[in-house]
Amino acid sequence: MTARSSSAHVAEVEGVRVDTRHWIGGRRVASDATFTDVSPIDEQSIADVHAGGQAEVDAAVTAAREAFGTWAAMPVKQRADILRAVADGVDARRDDLAMVETRDNGSLLRSHLRGVMPRVAMNFRYFADLAEQISHPIDEIRGHRQRVSYDPAGVVAVITPWNAPLMLATWRIGPALAAGNTVVLKPPEWAPLTASLLADIANDAGLPAGVFNVVQGSGARAGAPLTRHPGINRLSFTGSVPTAGVIAEAAAKNIVPLSFELGGKSALLVLDDADLDLAVTLAVEQFDNAGQVCLGAFRVLVHESLHDEFLQRVLASASALVQGDPRDEATDVSALVSRPHFERVRGFVERALADGARAVLGGGPNDDLGGLYFRPTILVDARPGSEILTEEVFGPVLTVQTFATEEEGIALANDTRFGLAATLVTGDPERAERVSARLNAGTVWVNCFFVRDLGAPFGGNGKSGIGREGGAWSFDFYCDVKNTVFAPHGWHAVEGGGDS
Repeated sequence: MTARSSSAHVAEVEGVRVDTRHWIGGRRVASDATFTDVSPIDEQSIADVHAGGQAEVDAAVTAAREAFGTWAAMPVKQRADILRAVADGVDARRDDLAMVETRDNGSLLRSHLRGVMPRVAMNFRYFADLAEQISHPIDEIRGHRQRVSYDPAGVVAVITPWNAPLMLATWRIGPALAAGNTVVLKPPEWAPLTASLLADIANDAGLPAGVFNVVQGSGARAGAPLTRHPGINRLSFTGSVPTAGVIAEAAAKNIVPLSFELGGKSALLVLDDADLDLAVTLAVEQFDNAGQVCLGAFRVLVHESLHDEFLQRVLASASALVQGDPRDEATDVSALVSRPHFERVRGFVERALADGARAVLGGGPNDDLGGLYFRPTILVDARPGSEILTEEVFGPVLTVQTFATEEEGIALANDTRFGLAATLVTGDPERAERVSARLNAGTVWVNCFFVRDLGAPFGGNGKSGIGREGGAWSFDFYCDVKNTVFAPHGWHAVEGGGDS
C-alpha cells in the first residue's frame, strides 16, 4: 500500500509528491470538497483530490481569458520554445509520471516508461515544431492577393478519459497551446494525478500564468459547468457517446465548436489469404491495457477456412499472457480501472453467456488475484446482433465470428454504428487496397496495428466522433482560419465579380 503524506494538499504516490489542489491562474487553489482517488491495483485510496465546481471553473476560464491576449500575441518561436521546455520537463520526470499514472489507472509501468510518456513529450515537441512551420499561403486572384492565416480561437476546454489520461490530454493541449490558445483541462476523476504533475512541469518550463489550468472533479460538478461556460471557444472531449450528447447540447447554446473521440467497436478482419502468425499476434495485442483501448479491434472476423487453426493458436497465445500487478515487468494484463467499470465489463460477459455465447477462454474475474482483475476472455457463438457484438465493452473481451466470402467479411466489419478503426490482414496487396477502401473507419491498419503518426488525421466516423485532429488538422480545429484579400497597391475601388 502506497504511503500517504500528512499534508492536506499533497499525496505521496510511489514516492512521488503530488499536489492534489487545482492549478488555476499560475497557482494552487483549494476546494472545500474532495474526492477519493482509488488505485485499481489493490483498490486502496492513494489521494484525497480537491473537487472543483462552478466557482473553480469560472476562475479557471477567467484566468485563461486574461492570459490569452499575451500568449496569442507572443511570437510563435517564443511560444514553441516554451513548449519544447515543457517536453524536456516531461522527459526529465518520465519515471515519476510513469509510476504515478500506473498507480492511478493501473496501466502497465513498462508501457508508460517506454511508449506513453515519451509520446507525451512528443505531443508538445511535434506541435511546437509544426506551429513554426505552418504556412500562410498567398495566392493571386484576379489581380488581388489572397492570404490564409491561422488565428488562435481563444480558450480551449479539454476533457479527457482515464485509460491514457496524460497522453490523451497532451494530444489536445499541445496543438491548442502551440496555436496560441489557452487551456482549461478537466482530467478524469478516476485518474487525475498526472495532470497535476503536468501543471508543475509547465510552470517550471516558464509557461505564463493562466495559459494552462487544471480543474479536478466529477463530470457533473466540474465537467458540466465547463462545457456550458460562455467563456470557452473550443471544446475537445474523449469519452462515451451518451456523455458526448450531453456535452454537445450544453456547448450548442454558446455555438462552441466541438472535437469528439467517442470509442468504437472495431473489427479485425482476417481474410483467407492472411498470414496466420500475424493474425494471431494482432488478435492477442487487443488485450493491451486490459482491453481499455478505444482503437481496439475486439470483433475478430475470421474466414471460415482459417477459423479452427486460428482459434487454436489464439487460445495458446492468449493463455500465456501474464496477469498481475502492472508494476511487475513480467505482467501483460493488469486490472480494470475501477469497481464500477469492472462490474460493467462483467455484466456484458454474463449477459452474453446467458444469451448463448460460449467462453473458450476466461469468461469472468481472475479469482486467483481478486479485486479488479478480469481474465482475458474470448467468446464464440454470439448471436448476430447481440449486445456483445454491437456495444463497446472496453475490457479484455474478444468475440470471434466467421464469414464465407470477402463481401460478407466487409459487411460484418461495417455492421456497427461506430467507425473509429479497423484492422485488415491479407497477403494480397491488391486485395488490401480494395478491401481497405470499403471499410468504414477513420483509421484502417493493414497487416499492422496501432501505428500512429502525429501528422496523420485521427478521428472516427458515425458514433465514434466528430472531426479530425493531428498535424495541420489540429490547427484547423484550434484556430479560426482567416482568408484576407488585398486589392492591388494604390487601388481604392472595390472590384466585384463574385466567387470563382
